[in-house]
Amino acid sequence: MKKRLALLTMAALLGVSAAACGSAGDTSASGDSGSSTTQESSSSDSGSSVANKDKPLVWFNRQPSNSSTGELDMSALSFNDNTYYVGFDANQGAELQGTMVKEYIEKNIDTIDRNGDGTIGYVLAIGDIGHNDSIARTRGVRKALGTGVEKDGSINSDPVGTNTDGSASAVQDGTLEVNGKKYVVRELASQEMKNSAGATWDAATAGNAIGTWSSSFGKEIDVVVSNNDGMGMSMFNAWSKDNKVPTFGYDANNDAVAAIAEGYGGTISQHADVQAYLTLRVLRNALDGVDIDTGIGTPDDAGNVLTDDVYTYNEEQRSYYALNVAVTADNYKDFTDSTKVYEPVSNQLDESKHASKKVWLNIYNAADNFLSATYQPLLQNYDDLLNLDVEYIGGDGQTESNITNRLGNPGQYDAFAINMVKTDNAASYTALLSQ
Repeated sequence: MKKRLALLTMAALLGVSAAACGSAGDTSASGDSGSSTTQESSSSDSGSSVANKDKPLVWFNRQPSNSSTGELDMSALSFNDNTYYVGFDANQGAELQGTMVKEYIEKNIDTIDRNGDGTIGYVLAIGDIGHNDSIARTRGVRKALGTGVEKDGSINSDPVGTNTDGSASAVQDGTLEVNGKKYVVRELASQEMKNSAGATWDAATAGNAIGTWSSSFGKEIDVVVSNNDGMGMSMFNAWSKDNKVPTFGYDANNDAVAAIAEGYGGTISQHADVQAYLTLRVLRNALDGVDIDTGIGTPDDAGNVLTDDVYTYNEEQRSYYALNVAVTADNYKDFTDSTKVYEPVSNQLDESKHASKKVWLNIYNAADNFLSATYQPLLQNYDDLLNLDVEYIGGDGQTESNITNRLGNPGQYDAFAINMVKTDNAASYTALLSQ
């Protein structure tokens, strides 16, 4: 099936200010695109007309929510009867990452304290202080290592800047006792990895950060932790690999999994193969007018089905969550190809029963390592299997308008899959579909 790949880097927009990038009210595209928006579309296969506001919609990877409180945006999640979210269980994955780091320290306690000062020092790369997944991962590490402090009923996820003396108020010194000996655990430094143009989860910024930290207090750094593999690998390649400092990430990207053989401490697979399938599967089911569980918890006519040990569904939140798996030196060889489709849902649908439909799908940042190198290739494998003609749009990672300006005629599509720049900005998209 022919795919239209519209991944543009939009380098000219890199000068946009950070304030504009972070604005939860970035709805300028609604006005820009409104004049050319078609109110309805006619399916070439069925001849029926469906208003844009009633077409199937899946939010994925970034759940509509308040970036300050984490409260879900239920108006976006219930935009119409065929609206859902697909992601992964952020809290379960965050706990896994924290546990993975703690267990590695305990297993390697005789060698991990590089300067022998009795303090296990770690640095933390934070992806986006307003992203629920980033918040959860920061909390998970701090909880497992005993460095978290409570704020408003939850573990504080704020960056600490530099904390080599242990005086930061956002964290505390933890304690680990191994083989009868007690060790202090200290978060030496942490920061949000946002570049000067406002893009978050920025790998280059993380590489620069580890350079600054290592030149200032490198002998105290025993562990490097990152909210994702993109930033983790940047720090690993820039410093930790040569200095034999274990580095832990999240996403199980191909390069990070391969790097485990070279000393990368571990990563978390968020079952991107299951997520990508669910992203397109719920659209397929809605377009076919069948039960939403078809091909998910209930076998479809091709035999595709998932088991409940790889995903959960929260009906109240209208959200599908893939479950996470720790990837370490013990099992990394099983995860070397992150773009391989999940075998239980790899069967081709019969196009005579499941006619081809057009889907508009965007990636918030064409340069995001996980989404561009893992998630999109998986989507491109599944779109053929599910008979979906998907147009892929790559954003600049900074502004919603860079994406929404390219949804000038939603009437030509049968369904939409949306990955926002900011979790607050669902209205930028629903406003377009409601015109």
